[in-house]
Amino acid sequence: MNKPTNFGIWANTDKKAFWDTFPDIIDWANKRNLQLFITTRIQSQLDNSDFDFKIINNADDFNKLDFVLSLGGDGTILSLARAVAERETPILGIHLGELGFLAEVVLNDMFSRLDDVSNGDFLIQKRMAVKCSVLNDNESKIFYALNDVVIDRGKSHRLLNCELLANDNFVADYKADGLIVSTPTGSTAYSLSSGGPIVIPTFGSMVVTPISPHTLTLRPIVFSDDQVLTISFPNNGHVDMALAIDGQVNQYLKPSAKVEVQKAPFEVNMINFSDSNYFGTLRSKLGWGVRGSN
Repeated sequence: MNKPTNFGIWANTDKKAFWDTFPDIIDWANKRNLQLFITTRIQSQLDNSDFDFKIINNADDFNKLDFVLSLGGDGTILSLARAVAERETPILGIHLGELGFLAEVVLNDMFSRLDDVSNGDFLIQKRMAVKCSVLNDNESKIFYALNDVVIDRGKSHRLLNCELLANDNFVADYKADGLIVSTPTGSTAYSLSSGGPIVIPTFGSMVVTPISPHTLTLRPIVFSDDQVLTISFPNNGHVDMALAIDGQVNQYLKPSAKVEVQKAPFEVNMINFSDSNYFGTLRSKLGWGVRGSN
């Protein structure tokens, strides 16, 4: 890959670990002669700004960047991925929290990996995102997700009635606490905890996983990425439902709402390395394939 000349920082500024690390990142950038860009949120919390930086003022400024450093947890990466969207600026995730699956690098290895990136010694792994089109009480909105789109019963205690179509073909009626439509990236998140399969992150697909279905015959199903999934809510009475995008963007849905989920017109570029091992990450972070102690 080409050697970068600049990079941006997107961070969870509530984490002390970020502020402890930030001065060292500035020193590293100066030694590597890389122009540093920071978000307005970081700038607003600086005690002093006696270093050379530029500001990411809007989403189009991502087009100026060779890569973006995400410092935080999985939620930080998810919010950055939606902000970058179709600009496809490569993202390098640095994990600062207790449990993070998406971040490629832990804090102790950060500068050795940054050296690799600075030398052009890295790979780009393309991750599928989904486009979620919502028609809700005659109002249309479009959202994008790297992990998942979740519809649940919201404040109601009643089961949710959902009808699922794939390319206008009837799939099933669901009576459940809700439905999860996940990307391959999101298959190791809420979908997995609800019984869904693990999907290799570069495999183009969408997984529909019911949340606590009322019948044993409705199991998770994997769709190819050329399908348009349409979810509606017949016979759902007058109960509002809840929609969540990557667990971060939320709104309520009227019973007459319709939700369409399909492959997004862009991919998220994640930086990884030739010695990265997805299955090793599954074992170390999720305990996948590891037998319990006797």
